[in-house]
Amino acid sequence: MEPALAVLIGVLVAVAVWLMLSRNLMRLLFGFAMLGNAVNFAIFVLGRLTPGAPPIIPEGLASFPGAYSNPLPQALVLTAIVIGFGLLAFALVLAWQAYRRLGTIRTDEMRIAEPDPAESKPR
Repeated sequence: MEPALAVLIGVLVAVAVWLMLSRNLMRLLFGFAMLGNAVNFAIFVLGRLTPGAPPIIPEGLASFPGAYSNPLPQALVLTAIVIGFGLLAFALVLAWQAYRRLGTIRTDEMRIAEPDPAESKPR
């Protein structure tokens, strides 16, 4: 199971990088979200997958008697999902506002803060 998830993580990272290298703002945002999901999968796999082993200490024991599931990666992934969703929603609103004001979502055409090369000729 873990090697299959490692391959899935690799594919997600590759697709995310490919999307982020695009010159389209929406693809950049979707690649960013996909990269966040790949990192969440990686953190989840690092916590070791132990099916049927809950992270609960039985009553009367001081430690786990056998295999258990580590609750920390699960809590980190849950927190990262919530933060990632909020960040993606904010970035989508910024992209929408950029489209409304500039009329494009192509990053090559969003040069409002850069000087025009024709006007900055050396003397």
